Amino acid sequence: MTEQAVPPPTWFDLTVADAVPLRDLYCDMMGLVAEPVDMGGYSDFMLVDPASDTGVAGVCHARGMNAGLPPVWLVYFTVPDLRQAIDRAAQRGGRLASGPKGEGPWFGVVQDPAGAYFALYQPQS
Repeated sequence: MTEQAVPPPTWFDLTVADAVPLRDLYCDMMGLVAEPVDMGGYSDFMLVDPASDTGVAGVCHARGMNAGLPPVWLVYFTVPDLRQAIDRAAQRGGRLASGPKGEGPWFGVVQDPAGAYFALYQPQS
C-alpha cells in the first residue's frame, strides 16, 4: 500500500462578531497588512505579509457564510473528496455545521465530537 502525504493545514481564519478591532490587533502585533475581501455588502479581511505579499490568514465577521460560528480560529484542512470526508466525520460523531459551500473549490465547516470547529477544503479538480 502506498502512503499518501497529508498536506498541512491550508488556511486559517478568525471569525468574530466585529472583525475590525481584531484585524487591527493582528496587523499591528505581527506587522501584517489587511486587504478587504468583498463578501457582498460587507468586507472580511485577508492578512498579508508585506515582505512576501502572501496572504497568511483571514479575519472574518460572523455573518454571511460564517453566521453561527463561535469566536474561533478556523483551521482549513485540504481533502481530496469533501463529501467523503464529511461522511467520515459524521461516522465518528462529528457534524456538518455549515456547507458545503463554493463552486470549484468548496468547503464545509465541521464540528468534531468534542465541540471544536474546523473546515474541510476541496480544491478545484
